[in-house]
Amino acid sequence: MEITAETVRGLAALAQLELDDAEVERMRVDLAAILDYVDQLSALDVEGVPPTAHVLDVDTPFRSDDHVRRLPVSEVVRNAPDHDDNSYVVPKILE
Repeated sequence: MEITAETVRGLAALAQLELDDAEVERMRVDLAAILDYVDQLSALDVEGVPPTAHVLDVDTPFRSDDHVRRLPVSEVVRNAPDHDDNSYVVPKILE
């Protein structure tokens, strides 16, 4: 894909960046290199590879879903600067 200076300027405007001509040219070259690299990835055969595959054999650690003791609400809100019976009271910031 050809990356033009106008494309870079459009992307810079969307990102609210101000780029001079030298920066536009450098970004044009960098973006073209990135897209060329990504295009190489499309040549890989990924048939049968699950989308969540990982290079390393890593298992996601799960914790047991055990019941744990919970604090009563009155104890949770006890140290709050302002609270009602079961929740924190915060100052209103919107009218």
